[in-house]
Amino acid sequence: MSVPDAAATAGAVVDEILSAVVADRTVLEEVTAGVLARGHVLLEDVPGTGKTLTARSFATALGLEFSRIQFTPDLMPADITGSYVFEEETGEFHFTPGPVFANVVLADEINRAPPKTQSALLEAMGEGQVTVDGETHDLPEPFVVIATQNPVEQEGTFELPEAQRDRFMIKTSLGYPDADGTRELIDRRADRDRPDPTVDPVVDRERVLDLQRVPEEITVEDSVRDYIGDVCRATRTDGRVDVGVSPRGVQRLFEVSRARAALEGREYVVPEDITRIAGPALAHRLVLTPEASVDGVSRRAVIDAVLEECPVPAMEPPSADQ
Repeated sequence: MSVPDAAATAGAVVDEILSAVVADRTVLEEVTAGVLARGHVLLEDVPGTGKTLTARSFATALGLEFSRIQFTPDLMPADITGSYVFEEETGEFHFTPGPVFANVVLADEINRAPPKTQSALLEAMGEGQVTVDGETHDLPEPFVVIATQNPVEQEGTFELPEAQRDRFMIKTSLGYPDADGTRELIDRRADRDRPDPTVDPVVDRERVLDLQRVPEEITVEDSVRDYIGDVCRATRTDGRVDVGVSPRGVQRLFEVSRARAALEGREYVVPEDITRIAGPALAHRLVLTPEASVDGVSRRAVIDAVLEECPVPAMEPPSADQ
């Protein structure tokens, strides 16, 4: 699949989702970039903003198998990964896959389960497999976790462990709809006899795999690679940060920057791709100092400051013979 074809296809997917979901296009493009880069996505927002509908709509538009896991305080790791069940007919234990065995897994309200259960997804998200009773089982391809969480200030929530947050390539927020979006929601509710808009498949599994191969062909010049490294290293020296972007985070920013360029139909990454996606790709990986947290400093503000601090490289588009 060519880069222009990938951009057109991804645009059609976003258009289809927007036919049913009232959301900002930029947010849906951030999620799409995460999927193209073979990453996982965390949506944080207050209840009722359409997080679950968005995740389900992505699975439908991409033509992928969908599974939903409702995280609750009593959810156990085996409820996610599956377990071995004894069959009397054969006298043997047989593995019964859990809901994690799907292409798109919605981890709904992930921070309402305790850290032990949240960590059941670590191996799945990091390695595309799960290990149960010493046996390893591969997950289907593609495999994408779209997790939703409520703000940690809400009652009954647990802070995601740092290692869990670091597994998400993108963290973004749908936010409240604007005036037009709010009116659209009211109009839908007023006309109860009219069916709500639905999402139709735009591509299928094989096409999604083709889409995920496209960013691998995107060119990233040396100066832009150095810029990515400079931005990530600068987070580690900011006085408001205890723990900056990890080496994994550096790689994820590189990967999603290529996906961002592909969405633009461009065969090379420019600094603007990095500045546009750095917030969603990096902010959730930071651990702020206690003083910064007390002062109400946001992680996004730190990333914005780092981007202003780091010199943006000048570059020329790669020539046609490169």
